[in-house]
Amino acid sequence: MKFDFDDINLVPRKCVVSSRSECDTSVKFGNSKFKLPIVPANMECVLDIKLAERLAKNGYFYILHRFYSDDVILSFIESMNDQNLITSISIGVNQDSYELIEKIINRNLVLNYITIDIAHGHSIKMEKMIKFLKENSSNTFIIAGNVSTQEAVMDLEFWGADAVKVGIGPGSACTTYPTTGFGSRNCQASTIHNCSLVANTPIVADGGIRNSGDIAKALTLGATLVMVGGMMSGYEDSPGNIVEIDGKKFKEFWGSASVFQSGKSNRIEGKKTLVEYKKESIFDGLNFIKECLQSSISYGGGKNLTTFDSVKWI
Repeated sequence: MKFDFDDINLVPRKCVVSSRSECDTSVKFGNSKFKLPIVPANMECVLDIKLAERLAKNGYFYILHRFYSDDVILSFIESMNDQNLITSISIGVNQDSYELIEKIINRNLVLNYITIDIAHGHSIKMEKMIKFLKENSSNTFIIAGNVSTQEAVMDLEFWGADAVKVGIGPGSACTTYPTTGFGSRNCQASTIHNCSLVANTPIVADGGIRNSGDIAKALTLGATLVMVGGMMSGYEDSPGNIVEIDGKKFKEFWGSASVFQSGKSNRIEGKKTLVEYKKESIFDGLNFIKECLQSSISYGGGKNLTTFDSVKWI
């Protein structure tokens, strides 16, 4: 059965709290606990090093994008290690990523989380990279993706992934579906649900989130963590160039597999769009999402995120 977030409603249950502020939105992911079950997308137009450090200091999970040079990434990890902050980076599956991991290992740097971030994660290159990390950086929590099938989830887990990122092409800046015909466009919600039915590791739902209520739906459908791109862009402190049109300000937002990503000319699976400029901090946006999730928990009849394990949907 194919469906997306707008096609389903969550069914309310008796509220057991006096105020939504009593509801706990924190999540355990890997060996750490974070304030919210969401992570800003590891995209150049959503997150930079400065913002990653601020997120970590304030108790939020982050995944640094993989479009920095090795020297910059190594310096970032060293700085975070010195401050005793969570380190979380992205890599690909080509030779340059192996070389980066070897540099991290040779410098004895602590790497808490690593996301193997490729458009089609169910691949022999992914299998090889996961096995390499398991053999050489065994204390690092591995998030692998992206995938959109039950078979892929089971394979990535078998290869050694600690979490699987689900979603191929559902994001607003992604053109994988129109350019290739493949993906979870218009069926990301059912894809999350189907993948969660066979998953033994956490699911990171990536893409297709347009409203804060979609986060609660993704958690109900089986996700542990939800990656948000467009909703986390456009803030004063988020990256992206400001563009003014007819007196109204916007910020640029583009897909990581697009030609706009670091000037790559051979990428076809993304486009550049504009999002409305928000005259507030990304932390204001995170607080808004927290309050929305607290309300969702109260509607679901619980006090914390475990509520979504038993919420029904129609």
